[in-house]
Amino acid sequence: MSPPPRQAITRATAAEWRRRREASAEFSPPLDDENARNGFRVPAYAATLHFTDAATNGFAASQQAGLNAIARLAKATSPSRDIQVANSVALPVSGLAREQSVEQQTGLPAQPPEPTRATRLHVPRLLLVILTVQAVLSARLVHANTAFEDEALYLWAGRLEWAHWLHGTHIPPFPTYFSGAPVIYPPLSALADSIGGLAGARILSLCFMLGATLLLWKVTDRLYGPRPAFFAAGLWAVLGPTQRLGAFATYDAMALFLVALSAWCVTSGRGRRDATGWMLAGACALVLANATKYASALFDPTVVALALLTGYPPGGKVARRRVAYLLAIMIAVIIVLLQIGGGWYIAGIGQTTLTRHAGGTPASVVLRSVWDWTAVVIVSAAFALAIVFKTERTAAGRWLLAVLVGTALLVPIEQARIHTYTALSKHVAFGVWFAVIAAGYAADHAVRWLHGRSAQIAATSACAAALVLVAISGISQANSFFGWPGAKNLIPVVRQLTAHGGGRFLADNTPTLEYYLPEISWRRWSSVYGITLPSGRRVPQSGNGIGPYRELLAAHYFNAVILAFTDKPVLDNSIASYLQNDNNYRFVGAVPFSNPGAHGSYLIWAYRGSP
Repeated sequence: MSPPPRQAITRATAAEWRRRREASAEFSPPLDDENARNGFRVPAYAATLHFTDAATNGFAASQQAGLNAIARLAKATSPSRDIQVANSVALPVSGLAREQSVEQQTGLPAQPPEPTRATRLHVPRLLLVILTVQAVLSARLVHANTAFEDEALYLWAGRLEWAHWLHGTHIPPFPTYFSGAPVIYPPLSALADSIGGLAGARILSLCFMLGATLLLWKVTDRLYGPRPAFFAAGLWAVLGPTQRLGAFATYDAMALFLVALSAWCVTSGRGRRDATGWMLAGACALVLANATKYASALFDPTVVALALLTGYPPGGKVARRRVAYLLAIMIAVIIVLLQIGGGWYIAGIGQTTLTRHAGGTPASVVLRSVWDWTAVVIVSAAFALAIVFKTERTAAGRWLLAVLVGTALLVPIEQARIHTYTALSKHVAFGVWFAVIAAGYAADHAVRWLHGRSAQIAATSACAAALVLVAISGISQANSFFGWPGAKNLIPVVRQLTAHGGGRFLADNTPTLEYYLPEISWRRWSSVYGITLPSGRRVPQSGNGIGPYRELLAAHYFNAVILAFTDKPVLDNSIASYLQNDNNYRFVGAVPFSNPGAHGSYLIWAYRGSP
């Protein structure tokens, strides 16, 4: 049967064609799977277009005849490729010329096909090996020491939050001095603590860190492929800071997981024109991360940059529109949360994050410590940066690597600027999570530079073996992170002193004692950082001035004093000197630190008039 005669193009048919071509340029759904496999860039919706008038049908038929001729020619010149053209109206030749492949447009790897239900849950065996190694390295530290002061603070606060929600118990104003929302991680960790004690809370952190490793593999695989994903995840899993956070019951592991989840969401829209759902999920995850730990907002620009740069293709207005949508959701949710939280949360964010007081640690010490912990990542990422500017054909690809590498420098620069060493080993892990993606990219390029399959296999094995050396170094670093004094020997002594249930107590590491002695009300504890008044109001104490403490000791306000000479040794020495000259207080004794690696003792005084 001969095709219908070609009809002359009239103004009506030309106008109709221009209208439909503009519509296809404005909205281009995903490609039909079979046509995409055969190299034909024909939108899946082409088969559903219907032209209503006879002139339009004749014009479409003429275009279809041209496509059939192209198909026959391609089939004759390349018998191995079976190009099939739908019998219904397909995209015209001008549209085909406009639809170039992803790699021709940007030089970035093409978006892989959407996974099926079966493959979506598939976890590579190498990833399972990495997760197992990471779990073993962190799990060995779960019982390494008694609760650190920060761990004890959040677990104790979580218990009080539950008591407040369930029974209306009055609790301290945690939002004013917590560096994360006290209603997010502390109650969750308190649940884990109620099930498995301190070990249960630390295992919860391990689960978050394993999730961060899984997301790291997924993001790297999406951006650069499976081999870079293997190197990135393997390197990340054995680093000292990673091992430490996997056995540390603070909100850092949860916040890091949520930042990683946000990065995974915003990169999941890569190669799509419509990524609205992914941007919504990424914005919510990032805001939750910021609420869990306020300092995680330092990495929000990195996640936003990932959303923009992985928006190429399609690029242009589509990429900018998805970033605007991401930012709009984040800003709206943050405003709502601040309105709900009120002034206490605003004050806490300002005091703990935005206007944090500078410390006395030299910047050189901060930078040297970061180098000792992450040198292999920094060097590999710098190598990747040198590679990408020589091999990458697009600005988006080069900027993507630059953003990943630069993120590793955010924490060192910020903490060197304010001269503080506090929580450095925890904070540095956030930037390293992004930088190891670049390190995996560098390792993959180093392997691919070699010619021959045998040489590449040998190079891959050598890089994998090098991870063993990194793991050994990471084990030593993680052990040193758990070197605080330990309170195992102290708790029984203090429990005996406080068995009567009355009185007030001054201690260096108050949160640790509050966690292990929950029967004592929080109103009875004061520390070298603040004095708790009988009303429950906490008066912060900065510096090393002994004045307020001397007045209260003279009035016999404290029934017991426990000093460790670790947090504020100058102030502790002043308090100890006063107590030695006050006959109303007797020296109970010195209790050695329970951690074998820590040398020192707790010194304890008790008021003679105590029951």
